[in-house]
Amino acid sequence: MSLSSHPPRGARRLNISALLLLLPLVTACATTGPIAEAPPRLDPAAVSRYAAIDDDKFPIPAVDMKHLKPRYMRQVVQDPTGEQPGTIVVDPANRFLYLVQENGQALRYGVGVGKAGLEFTGAATVQYKREWPRWTPTQDMIKRDPERNAQWANGMESGPENPLGARALYLFKNNQDTLYRIHGTNQPWSIGEAVSSGCIRMMNQDILDLYNRVPSGSKVIVLDGGQSQMAAVPQS
Repeated sequence: MSLSSHPPRGARRLNISALLLLLPLVTACATTGPIAEAPPRLDPAAVSRYAAIDDDKFPIPAVDMKHLKPRYMRQVVQDPTGEQPGTIVVDPANRFLYLVQENGQALRYGVGVGKAGLEFTGAATVQYKREWPRWTPTQDMIKRDPERNAQWANGMESGPENPLGARALYLFKNNQDTLYRIHGTNQPWSIGEAVSSGCIRMMNQDILDLYNRVPSGSKVIVLDGGQSQMAAVPQS
C-alpha cells in the first residue's frame, strides 16, 4: 500500500488557519518604531520673510524654520487692541507685538519677553531709534549676572553678536528713559519664551520691518505680562 505525498485535506485547512493567526504577530514584530509625522507645511511667502539678508551693515542669517512656530511668524490679523492706527501694543502673556493698522487690522509679530518681575508695564513713547545699536548692560543686569555682563560695563559695539540685534526702539515715559527696548536678537529660538532681561526681543527680520514702519514719537502700550487683556490665540 502506497502512502500519499500530500497531507490530508483537513490538515491543509488547519495549517492555513494557523498561518493566518500568525500574520498579525509577524506584522507587529516588523515595526521598529513610530512612523515619523511630516512637518507642517509653511506658506513659502511667509518663509521668505525670514530669509538671509546680505545687504545690511552686517549680514543677517536666515531663521531656522524648525525652531519657529507658525503662530509667531509675522502676519496680518484682525486688530484685538482697539487702539489707534500706528500704535504699538505689546502682549507679553501671549508673546505678541501688534502694530495697529487701518480698517480694523493689525500686523502681528512674535516676540520674546522678559522674565517675571523684569517687565515694564504701561504707556510709553518711542523716543528714538537706532540701527545696529551699541549695548550697555544696566547696573541691575551686572549685579544679577556679573560673570556675563560686567565685561560690557562700558558698552558692546554693534554687530552680529550684540544682544540688541539689528535695530532697537528706545522707550521713554514722561521724557524719562524706561530702560526698556524693543529690539532684534541673534537668538531667534528665544521668540515665544520669557528669557530676556526685561526687554521685548524680535527676530532681526521682524525688527527691521517694524523699524521701517514706525517713526519716533509713536505710542507704545505694554500690557500686564501676568494676564493678557486680549483673548489667547490657539497654540500652533
